Amino acid sequence: MPESFNPWKPHPWHGLDPGPNPPELLNAIIEITPFDGLKYEVDKTTGYLRVDRPQTGSALPPTAYGFIPRTLAGDRVGRLMPDSRGGDGDPLDITVISERPVTRAEVLLHARVLGGIPMLDHGLADDKIVAVLKGDQLYGHMRNLEELPDAVVDRLVHYFSTYKLKIGEPKGAVEVGTPYGFDHASKVVLSAIQDYVDHFMT
Repeated sequence: MPESFNPWKPHPWHGLDPGPNPPELLNAIIEITPFDGLKYEVDKTTGYLRVDRPQTGSALPPTAYGFIPRTLAGDRVGRLMPDSRGGDGDPLDITVISERPVTRAEVLLHARVLGGIPMLDHGLADDKIVAVLKGDQLYGHMRNLEELPDAVVDRLVHYFSTYKLKIGEPKGAVEVGTPYGFDHASKVVLSAIQDYVDHFMT
């Protein structure tokens, strides 16, 4: 049996590391895909993927979407976003763009960070890191958000502006700001890694 072999499946949030080379190259656990009409989310206690809620609108996620292991949107992340009261207390979200669509959830992949989309959810920082699948033939060479086609970024902004809205109800308490590039995204990622260390490892 290989020395590194672990007979137990690690917890996807706590049992994996943030990636091979943060903040540039990260691990991402995919929770939902562009084909999911349900919003799935990792259960923080068990590590199983659970149904959070049905997607109430007609739009489906434009990319694979999940989180970065051993990160936390805590005080450090909150301080990076104007007008926030802190981080939302969840692992840092990541959306991963690829030419070949990711068709199943609960997979682990390597993602190269390009930038992010700032989001305030009820006054709490809920950044969405924007990345591309490592090795992707169409997007894999990119290093900054400005290299993406405007239409791709616009779809992401529109989705995150509307994905929590319920049909027939007024606009919710979600505010999406202007997307940012790699420099700021790297600060968010490193702050989320340190927030995790501060909360769970000290």
